[in-house]
Formats: sequence, structure tokens, C-alpha cells
Amino acid sequence: MILRKVALAVVSVGIVGAPLLSGCERAPAPAPPPSSDASSMQGVPVDADFTGSGSGALKAAVTMPTVDRRLLKVTSLAARIEFESKSGIDGSSQLVSGSVFVPKGEPPPGGWPVVAMGHGTTGIQHDCGPSRSPNLLGSADPVATLVNSGFLVTLPDYQGLGMDQTYHPYLDSTTVGYNMIDAVRAARTLVPNASTRWLAFGVSQGGQAAWAANELAGDYGQGLQLVGAASMAPAASVAGLADAAAAGTLTPEQASALQWVLYSLKEEHPDLNLDDFRRGIVEDKWDVFSACSGPLVAQRTGLTEQVTPDDLRPSTPDAADRLRGYLTQMSLPKTPTAAPMLVVFGELDKVVTPAWTEAAVAQACSMGDVIEAYSVPGRGHDDIDGAVALGWVQKRFAGEDAQNSCDVQGGPILRLSPKPWYEE
Repeated sequence: MILRKVALAVVSVGIVGAPLLSGCERAPAPAPPPSSDASSMQGVPVDADFTGSGSGALKAAVTMPTVDRRLLKVTSLAARIEFESKSGIDGSSQLVSGSVFVPKGEPPPGGWPVVAMGHGTTGIQHDCGPSRSPNLLGSADPVATLVNSGFLVTLPDYQGLGMDQTYHPYLDSTTVGYNMIDAVRAARTLVPNASTRWLAFGVSQGGQAAWAANELAGDYGQGLQLVGAASMAPAASVAGLADAAAAGTLTPEQASALQWVLYSLKEEHPDLNLDDFRRGIVEDKWDVFSACSGPLVAQRTGLTEQVTPDDLRPSTPDAADRLRGYLTQMSLPKTPTAAPMLVVFGELDKVVTPAWTEAAVAQACSMGDVIEAYSVPGRGHDDIDGAVALGWVQKRFAGEDAQNSCDVQGGPILRLSPKPWYEE
């Protein structure tokens, strides 16, 4: 059987993403109180049930009066929310921020279908949450497209982004997977006429989040019905970063991502000696490389070009093995998925090496997953024309059977034209 080509649709992709990390066991902590952050108080409080507890419980909601006008034009409600979620590192309850966008008009029978959108890498600091930004740190266009297509969209910031009670475990796949699922629960509390049917969609780090949510949904997504997951340029299997660092072959994009991984690993493992992994300009300008906003960001781009292979080379084979262990532990796939999945990545990706994604897809196929997977010739990590798949997303909600490239000739990775379908 020859699979049809997927039409590259209207949601643009343009956020740099990266790898994963793991962590040690910690004693679970109680849920933190709702934030008093001023960014939560800019809008008008939204009336909702805030009395719930546990994963997905809604704790705060305010309107977003300064959000991008493209979103205000197509939404009946744009709200910043805070909700309870769960750490993938130690199982502790965590307060996470995010946003919810509701279409105008009346919902279809069964309620508004929900898309949980995982954003690409925005940084690792507390001020890197999209809900703090009028244009959602670059996510406004795809969110507006999805809302205008009739989907209620929830965009979690991820743990530690947008809130200052904890750190961001960059990129712990289990944590962001939990955050995606719990954002749907919180959105349904805020908007009672939202459906239980939902789809995970994401780019780069968000592609990892969508994939992880698909793996977690069977056990963790009780009460919700996941219809599919679309992962664009996903940061899935990234243990190769350790090998590239040891060999001195990191691309500039991978070097930048690895620095953020190391920053977060130090938060999880205080005994980690960062000097086993950094030196030169990376060590000297650590704060600059760690920034995602403010005056330091202007310096970051230029400094990234000055990083040499030795600046992020593990100092010993044991250090390389330790890093590889963290990345391997957090790489996807981990378990079979609960719903069909779409995976699209560029064959020139310099952040997540294409061979890593190909290996992840092949492993997922061996677990019995249903995947439609495509490599886009001539494209890299942040220039794929599409969230592929407004059409693919709509078919999942319509209940159509998903196609599977795992068991076709030439699969599981098929080649996709980089041109939009209407130019072919």
C-alpha cells in the first residue's frame, strides 16, 4: 500500500528546540499555593471552579487583555491559567501556568474539541513562559489558526516557565507530558462546554511533549479521550548529544541546547560538577547562555557562534557516560502510545539529528504504535511549512482511520515534498 501525501497546511513552525534530561528520586512535596505573580493579575478574574485538587485542578484564571490582536479577533475567551500538575522527576505536585483560547460562537455537539499545544523551546528561566508574552513567544499564529478552525486550544507553559516556585526540568519528557494532559483537564474546568476528546500537538520541545502525552494518556489521562498526537521536529531520542559532545561534533544549535540541558541537570543533581562539561566561553558567559529575555539575550546570539568543540566536551569518559545516561533515560519512546501519531521532521535538522528521530520512530513501530512519519527534503528544524496537518488533525476528530507507515514498503519514514500541497 502506498500512503497518500499529507498536505502541509497552514500552521507555521519556527521555534528552536532540544534535548531531554532526567533526574533523581526525591520525596514528593505538597502542592504549592497559587502564584501572586503580577502577570496573573493584569486581566480580569474569570469565574470558574477553583475548589478542585489533584492533577489538573484549576487554581487561577484571568483574562489576557494584551494578548496578540489576532487571537482576540478569533476568541470568545483568552485566559491565563494556573493549575496543578505533576513532576516527572519525583512525582511531586507542581503549580503550572498556561493559557486557554476558546473559539467564538456555539460549540458543536459534544462540546469544543480540545487541542493541547506544546510550544517549542523558549528557555529555562521563570520568565520564559508563553503566557507572559502578548504573542505567546511566537506561538500566537498557530494558536490563532487552530482556534479559527474550531478548536479550543490550551497552551501549557511547562513546569518552571511562567511560575517562580520551581525550576524548569529541561526537557524532561514525562513532566511536559503530564503538563499537557493536566492543561486539558484545567481547560475543561474553565470551559464546561469543552469536549473530553482532545489531541496533542507540538513543535520541537512541544513535539516531545505531544509524544510523551500520547504515551502517558493510557494510564494518566483517565476521563479524557485522546484522538491523536502530532509531533513536529520532536526532541525524542537525543542520547546522541552526549556522543556528539564527546566527539566535538555538536552543531551550534545543539551546543546551545546542551547548555540548557546542563543548567537544568544541575538543578536536579546538586552534586553534578558543571566543570566536567563546560569551559572557555561557555563557563565565562554561563548566565548569558542561560537567559531567554532581557539585555543578555542580545549578547547570546553572537556568543553562540564563538563556542568551540572543546567548550562543551565532557572532561572524562565517565562524565560522558553520566550525561549519556541522563539523556538515554529521558529519550522517547518509552512505552506504547495510546493514539495514532503523526511525526514530521526535516532531513537537514541541525538540532535533533534526523537519524535520532528515525531510530525513535523505528523503535515506536516495533512497540506496535500507529505512526504516519515523514522526512521533509531540504528542510531543517525550524522551517517546515506546516503543523502538518490541520487536515490530519481534523481527520482524527472526525474518527477516520489513521494510516500507518510502519508496515508499508519504504517505511516507516516516508519522504514528503517541502512544497505546500496547493503548489504541487
